[in-house]
Amino acid sequence: MAAINDLFSRFGPPAKTKFLLLGSPDFRCENLMNQARSLNLEHVSPAKLMRSEISRRPGTPGTDEATTLAHLRRWFFARKPDAGFVLMDFPATLLQAKVFDEWLDARDEALSAVIPAGAGSPEPVLEHYRTLGLLLEPGELVA
Repeated sequence: MAAINDLFSRFGPPAKTKFLLLGSPDFRCENLMNQARSLNLEHVSPAKLMRSEISRRPGTPGTDEATTLAHLRRWFFARKPDAGFVLMDFPATLLQAKVFDEWLDARDEALSAVIPAGAGSPEPVLEHYRTLGLLLEPGELVA
């Protein structure tokens, strides 16, 4: 039985939980981040995936977004089916959110929740996930 103060207890088996943490986590989300780290899930961010690649000359903003999508797509489709994850700082744009939704549909998967983790959460992306009923509002994050 999950503890009463476990924020993630209502999302089913922890190994299959899929979260998006939007924005850059700040000090107000420390408890949330500690609980997310304690889950036995893969923690992924575009920056982490990019570090593993060879440095190249900076491209245009469109190229940067295409590169980010390519790296995340490679990670997403290479993972085990129905494996849980915590994805940070992605999607950063409404286009990325819609593309990510298509990837989830292609694998017949669904997100458990989308959590605004701090400053920098893009409003169009927040509204997209609010419309889908996946966005946890700040009042729901209190443990």
